[in-house]
Amino acid sequence: MNFSPIAISLLFALLSPTLLSCSGDSSTVEIESPPTVCIIGSGIGGSSVAHFLRNYSVSTGLDRARILMFERHEVVGGRMRTVTVSGDTFEAGGSILHPKNYHARDFVERFNLTVRLPTAIEESCAIGIWDGKKFIFKTFGSSIKFPFVDKIVSWVNDLYMFVRYRFSLFRMSSFIENTVGNFLKFYESLESRPIFDSVEGMLKWSGLYNLTKLTLQEKLSEAQLSPLLINELVTVITRINYGQSVLISGLAGAVSLAGSGGGLWSVEGGNWQMAAKLINHSDVTLHLKEQIESISHLGNYYELNSTKGNSFKCDVAVVSTPLDEVDIQFSPSISIPKRELQHTHATFVRGLLNPGYFGMKSVSDVPALVGTLEDPLIPFSCISILRKYSETDMTYKIFTRQPASDSLLDELFSARTETVRIDWGAYPKYHAPEVFAPFILDDHHLYYVNAFENAASTMETSAVAEAKRSINLIGDGLLQLLRRNPKATAQEQFEKSAAGRAAQAQIQQMAKQSANTNKGEPVLKWQMT
Repeated sequence: MNFSPIAISLLFALLSPTLLSCSGDSSTVEIESPPTVCIIGSGIGGSSVAHFLRNYSVSTGLDRARILMFERHEVVGGRMRTVTVSGDTFEAGGSILHPKNYHARDFVERFNLTVRLPTAIEESCAIGIWDGKKFIFKTFGSSIKFPFVDKIVSWVNDLYMFVRYRFSLFRMSSFIENTVGNFLKFYESLESRPIFDSVEGMLKWSGLYNLTKLTLQEKLSEAQLSPLLINELVTVITRINYGQSVLISGLAGAVSLAGSGGGLWSVEGGNWQMAAKLINHSDVTLHLKEQIESISHLGNYYELNSTKGNSFKCDVAVVSTPLDEVDIQFSPSISIPKRELQHTHATFVRGLLNPGYFGMKSVSDVPALVGTLEDPLIPFSCISILRKYSETDMTYKIFTRQPASDSLLDELFSARTETVRIDWGAYPKYHAPEVFAPFILDDHHLYYVNAFENAASTMETSAVAEAKRSINLIGDGLLQLLRRNPKATAQEQFEKSAAGRAAQAQIQQMAKQSANTNKGEPVLKWQMT
């Protein structure tokens, strides 16, 4: 079996025998008592679980489930967050969406949110690559804001980049297009593709798995990109988007490169609104500032205990937050590959950059986006202008791998009127070959949405969900559970119910058909329509 990241999550929330609803001949078997589904984390992953559970399981009766959601912070959104600098709002976490992020686009349209396109300063052609002492490459900007002038400047920059990087630019573009094309297979019709129960299975089917076995540097070298392009432009992009070098895995690197193209967008007022809207429209009982400290499987249910001393009983538990830095005690214990998160320190400064730091006489000579090479002596990954109020007053965003000290900021800026610091455990530290955590953390109904993050971490990959296909997995997963643990208390209760008797009769009929077909041990598949 195979399933996609959040499709999994929905499936996860649906596998319990106490919440079975199935269909082998278009009839529906419903249960009298809907289950309780507990979701830990209110980011795009957890909110998508609730959304798809509510909206794509009507035929199963699971849309009536009681959904509890726990968020340790005081606001929803997970790693989608905004900051306010001098009254202006800026993205501090997940900032951009790709034009082919179809699920995110659907959320925006569904809830009448407004698409925000990059501002003129954010789209500025002026990009510089800083080696710690000088700009080794710098494109041209334009202070004349007319469309035809911008177009001419863009053409000049394209030519300038071609002179430096030659045909490697086209090879890089082809590499990105091939990766995006393979990812788009997950949007194909449900009938044309299988369902997945592991990250590896999903990636192998889509043709993306091999990208996780080698580093981005190795994959780009295979694609015949020049070392100059890899060490300069590609390095700048990976340091900006994932805070890491070209030694990250090839798939994470390809996703990073895709996030540097055109047509990028965000949600006006903050991307976190997607999660908020999904939660608000999913009839969720939301517990803010409620951190779960333990999850225990107690026979036929889970007990969740919080740091507030509260206890919650759940039929299904869905973990939708990275387990790398949260201290949740599991009983029985679980086993997942050890992983570290890459922290990105985002510092927002209103003031004026110091041109002398870059060997310039005027701040206008400093590019709107300053990227850097992979050098431990360079104290920042990038600096970009977010808003320009005047020639001497702007708001900047700085990414660093370590907290930006006041002494560093005093070197970088000639004036600072406001400074806001954010520390994000933003994404995994990517390696090659990658090792993936399981989607199912035990033999019951404890599920881990973030298992996919070791492939790539974006808002869209956290929200990729094929809900109806996930529902097809319910019966299959349940059947395996029945055969594996026929004496479970919950199973006994289920078998005694009218729904259980009807389901068992249907299983037996399917088993006979399967046995006749396969001439041996029945291979049962439960189809949901």
